[in-house]
Amino acid sequence: MQSYKIPYSKTKQFSNLVIDYLANDEKLKPFISDFPTIDGFEKQITEKQNYPVNREVLVSVLKEQNKEFNLTELSNNNIDLLLSEDTFTITTGHQLCLFTGPVYFMYKIISTINLAEKVKTKYPKNHFVPIFWMATEDHDFEEIKSINLFGKKVIWESEQEGAVGKIKLNGIAKIIQELEGKLGNNEHANNLIELFKNAYLNHATLADATRYLVNELFGKYGIVILDGDDKKLKREFVLIMKNDILNNSYKSRIEETSGRLSENYKAQAFFRDINFFKLSEGKRELITTEIPESEIENHPELFSPNVLMRPLYQESILPNIAYIGGGGEVAYWMQLRDVFTNENIPMPLLVLRNSAMLISDKQKQKFSSFGFKLEDLFLNEHQLQKNFVLNQANSSISLASEKSDLEKLFKNILAKTTDVGMQNSINSFYANQLKKLTQFEQKLIRIEKQKHENAIHQISKINAQLFPQNSLQERFDNFIPFYLKEGKNFIEMLKDNLDPLDTNFVVLSY
Repeated sequence: MQSYKIPYSKTKQFSNLVIDYLANDEKLKPFISDFPTIDGFEKQITEKQNYPVNREVLVSVLKEQNKEFNLTELSNNNIDLLLSEDTFTITTGHQLCLFTGPVYFMYKIISTINLAEKVKTKYPKNHFVPIFWMATEDHDFEEIKSINLFGKKVIWESEQEGAVGKIKLNGIAKIIQELEGKLGNNEHANNLIELFKNAYLNHATLADATRYLVNELFGKYGIVILDGDDKKLKREFVLIMKNDILNNSYKSRIEETSGRLSENYKAQAFFRDINFFKLSEGKRELITTEIPESEIENHPELFSPNVLMRPLYQESILPNIAYIGGGGEVAYWMQLRDVFTNENIPMPLLVLRNSAMLISDKQKQKFSSFGFKLEDLFLNEHQLQKNFVLNQANSSISLASEKSDLEKLFKNILAKTTDVGMQNSINSFYANQLKKLTQFEQKLIRIEKQKHENAIHQISKINAQLFPQNSLQERFDNFIPFYLKEGKNFIEMLKDNLDPLDTNFVVLSY
């Protein structure tokens, strides 16, 4: 696998906030603990050492949650290490997507594992545990019930509602059977089907299936999986629960921070008076009635943090120094900067997960055969076709020089008068002539395209493969097609080529 790096700004696929964050723009400094650098972890470690978390409860819960799973020796050791004051966590989290969902699910976890190893190398006296936080309390089943595979959707239909972690796996055997027909009969396909059967047919809930799946895929690297939907853990969070549910303590502060952030960027998450849901059998509902304080104290497991309270919950129970997420996640963490400060909870370093595009050697060769470089991958379909046609015609059909001559001509004409009305007429006439010249150029390109119809079709085909439905591949495709080609080595190749502190988009040729 070969790795090529392209600055995020040149991809035109990411928000201004992401581009500015990667450039360490000072406008964002008030919304973060610091920009993520390897040297910045020293301060983060010190801050977290001075903030007590209940390590005994954390380790007890992790052992209980994982007792039925065959963890690797490294993952088991990492859980034990969390009892030590010299051990810290680096965390990512995600929804419980069917068969892991979009391939960036993989990038998130690999980024977390690699960062833990990188920080360990820099600070060898400490230990760093990669944590995968399962979003078991999420209730948006529509977002997680399908994957895109070979250009078509594979959908698990279910009428179940409520927190997705507790959803039963009824009907999923049919989906795995459907996959068997799609994947073929070879070693890599058989390994995948066996993995999915063990995950989804031998466990009772979606949370357990996902835990098994992630452990099987990443356990060799010491990943530790945590489900925050736990009474003991939530008991550690009761004070903030009460502040929010009973006193609406955080809305004004989040609103004020979000307002300042919105002066330059779009605020990511919507905030409410109460930022917790109430859990009940098969339901996760907004809190609309008054809640007795005693209910929160005695039954904290019934209350589920929303997207803005989950970071506070996570940082209250983990000795965490960094959170790895996508651009949207980084943005909503920034909305919480003043709440972290007010609660005296250290805000972790926010690290953008690696983004990557996987391009086969065949696709790369075909793309190059049309005269393109890899940095041209992010040109849109129309621009790729236009550039190809211009290149084939040796730019003879381009009217760029004629447009330049036209501009010079009208500048000379404008210089001959100072009358405003006359200048307006000249500018109007120039705009009209430029428009006609552009139309002539487009006609010439269309005629030239017809001469290269097959090549134009191939360019469109490659573009559609790499940008399915005009989306980044990582946000659309599942990991299955790549695993079918590379097998278990696929994850190893990702691990060798993704560095979460590298501020470039990665193109991986395999």
